[in-house]
Amino acid sequence: MLTTDIHEALRTLIALLAILNPIGAVPIFIALTNDETPQQRLQTAKIAARAVAVVLLITAFLGEYILHFFGISIAAFQVAGGMVLLLLAFNMLQAKSGGRYKHTPEEAAEGMQKEAVAVVPLAIPLLAGPGTMVTVIIAHHRSNSWLASGLLVIDIVIISLVAYGALRLAEPLSRRLGVTGINISTRIFGLILAAIAVTFLATGLSVLFPGLHAEA
Repeated sequence: MLTTDIHEALRTLIALLAILNPIGAVPIFIALTNDETPQQRLQTAKIAARAVAVVLLITAFLGEYILHFFGISIAAFQVAGGMVLLLLAFNMLQAKSGGRYKHTPEEAAEGMQKEAVAVVPLAIPLLAGPGTMVTVIIAHHRSNSWLASGLLVIDIVIISLVAYGALRLAEPLSRRLGVTGINISTRIFGLILAAIAVTFLATGLSVLFPGLHAEA
């Protein structure tokens, strides 16, 4: 049981890291905070990381109840979530830094004009977007013990710390990696995410259509 819980926690952590793609968020963070002082950027990074943690924790522990309220089964959600993750993965494989979400020019301008951009658009939807929300809801559904739930909380805390570290070191990372390095990182994360998305799809479809599993 302990080994299984740890394995699931590691798989969830890898999935969240792939979706978060902290290196890919660096150029957007720099653009949104280009008029801030180093101290203000540090504060923005802290607020964004805290917001990511809060959003994912709420989503993980309340998301399944919301699905039940709307009559959505976990299997159907896995299939839909797998499709969303697969689309995100395809965008990342093409090194599209904004592939995790779409925003209009008006929304981007509004984000630039805000005194604090830490929560929107940095935390939501750049870092804690649909992909990460899908992942934590499914991970919580698979948790069948207090230990598994606790490990999920640890995963979310680790992800938030990784996001904070990437944003705090945004400028040196951007200088060292350059566009090519960031694109390579994005493609690697995209490939991992594509494999995770296929797993979600296969699991959901096997529940919705048991005959597929029997034939396999």
